[in-house]
Amino acid sequence: MTARRLISSGSTFEEQIGYSRAVVDGDWIHVSGTTGFDYQSMTISEEIVEQVEQCMKNIEAALREAGSCFADVVRVRYMLPDPADFEPCWPVLRRCFGDVRPAATMLVCGLSDPRMRIEIEVTAHRSATA
Repeated sequence: MTARRLISSGSTFEEQIGYSRAVVDGDWIHVSGTTGFDYQSMTISEEIVEQVEQCMKNIEAALREAGSCFADVVRVRYMLPDPADFEPCWPVLRRCFGDVRPAATMLVCGLSDPRMRIEIEVTAHRSATA
């Protein structure tokens, strides 16, 4: 039996709230909702495309630490306060997921900080590309 492994990004939010950036359970990797914060500097851009770029960098780092990559992603959820912000993100999302084509959902909802314009959650299965 494979032990559950927790992955941290170093974000202060993880300690304050009590969650992990990602949880590895066997071949499954569950990446928490990830925003456009640069967790090293704890800063966030005002621009939606820059935020989604940073989201994807943060997600990619968690997947890599879990021994995975975008090609293993089977599910993605996009959460945005403003639905008009979604289309400008498409080129970045297509670059990361265009060949993978995971199941996807886009939700319009409030986020915990008004500076956040997108939050992305993914589930990956390491044997998906085997």
